[in-house]
Order: sequence, then structure tokens, then C-alpha cells
Amino acid sequence: MPTNVKSQLNKKVFVSASAIIIALLLYTVALPEQAQSLFTLIQSSIVDNGSWFYVLTVAFIFFFVIFLGLSRYGDIRLGPDHATPDYSMLTWLSMLFAAGMGIGLMFFGVAEPLMHYLSPPTADKGKVEAAMKMTFFHWGLHAWAIYAIVALVLAYFSYRHSLPLTLRSALYPLIGDRIYQWPGHLVDVFAVVSTVFGVATSLGLGASQVNSGFGYLFGIDVSVTNQIVIMTVIVGLAVISVATGLDKGIKILSETNMVLAVILLLLIFVLGPTVFLLQAYLQNIGDYIADIVHNT
Repeated sequence: MPTNVKSQLNKKVFVSASAIIIALLLYTVALPEQAQSLFTLIQSSIVDNGSWFYVLTVAFIFFFVIFLGLSRYGDIRLGPDHATPDYSMLTWLSMLFAAGMGIGLMFFGVAEPLMHYLSPPTADKGKVEAAMKMTFFHWGLHAWAIYAIVALVLAYFSYRHSLPLTLRSALYPLIGDRIYQWPGHLVDVFAVVSTVFGVATSLGLGASQVNSGFGYLFGIDVSVTNQIVIMTVIVGLAVISVATGLDKGIKILSETNMVLAVILLLLIFVLGPTVFLLQAYLQNIGDYIADIVHNT
């Protein structure tokens, strides 16, 4: 297995992924109604024909991650045998939440219970139980298991075996050095395109939320133009954060985000219906655990 692989720009992956992203953007801008119809049709087809695959995959990942954690394999370091963590537990958790959840948690933490309350998938309309059951499930162990399996794949093959820090490295036991050829390029192109549009979705929802908040507080118009400005600012801050590296940009920004999130949590807990929140929290955790197999 190769070692000491230098990190550098993979032009084949970069150009291919960029071309696909730009082509999809141009198509959507030029023919928005046709694009919406096409994407809706594709999504419906995937849901109708591939739901069983998603359910099976997430269930497998969930139980596999639990098995890894509880078995002897859980003791394998994701780096050299005598490696020690570069960051404290709190810093690591802050970066996990800022990079992994971020806008999605802040937006859907409020929006999803309201959506389930108005149109519940598992209970009668207008019941609090309907609002929280699926929300806990969507942001619970299954979601983190998916994060964990991807992180394990990247960390294990990169930091322990010095392979590229990309998803293609997971295929090394199956195809060997062919990960450096077109099969590996194809995996990375798919990963890049999927990640970009996934982040773009969260960014769009977050910009809409920020714009609505500014509109409520300061009377700023809720418009596409203002949301584009907000997204530009957010992307600019993200670029600065990434360019300054983990120790300065991402670490400081993540810890700041975590502090602000904790302050917001405490404000809601203290100034809101404290007793109700405690009761609801414990009750919903119980319901979540009781229904976890059925919901899976």
C-alpha cells in the first residue's frame, strides 16, 4: 500500500466536477420550470423505486457502527498506533457540530417540528407527539451513524494507511491501485457534486432564515437579492476560515458557534417554559428509544 501521498489538486476530478456543477446551474437558470419538473420526476422515481435501498442501507450502517464501537475493532486508532489527539474533546465536538450540522440544525431544529405538527407522517394532525417523534429520529443516532461511517472511512485509510483523503480510498481493498484511475475519479466526482449541492441546499435555507430574522428585527426586505448578499458573506467567511487552517479559522469559528448555540439554548430554556421543556425532552427521548426499531 502506498505511503506519504501528497495532497494536491486532482485536475481530472476538479474539472469534471466543476463542469457538471456549472452545466446543472446553467440548465436550472435558463430553464427553471423544466428543471424543476425534471428534478421532481427524478426525486419521485428514486423515492418510489429506491426507498427500500435507503432504508436497508441506513439500518445496516446504524448497526454496523454500533458493532464497530462495541467490538475489539473499536480500539483501532485512526492513525499511527501511538498517535494522540490534536484537539480537546470540546474543540473536536465544536468542529463536528459546526461542520456537520450548522445551518441544518439551526433551521430544521425549529422548522421540522412545525412541519410535522401541521402534516405529521405518523400521528394525527395537530398533536405535539407528531411534531417531535420524527424530529428526534431524523437528528438522532441514525443520522450520526451516517456521519460516522464516512468519517471512519476517510480517517482510517488516510491517517493510518496514507491514502488520499477522499472517498476513493475506501475502494482500495477492492480495486487496489485502480483508485488512482478512472474508477477512483468517478467516485470522487460523484462525491464532490453531491456535497456541493447538499451544502448549497443548507446554505439557501440558512440565508432565507437569516433574511427573515433581519426582516423581523430591522425591517429589511425579504428578497432573493438580500439572500444572495447573505450567502455571499457567509461563503466569504467560510473561505477565510478554511484558508486560515484548522488551528486558527475553523477551530475559532467552530468554538464561537458552539458558545453562541449554548447561549441560545440557555436563553430558551430559562426564559421559555422550562418545566414543559424538561418534561417534553424526557418524554420524547423515551418515545424515540421505544420506536427506534419501527422507525428504522
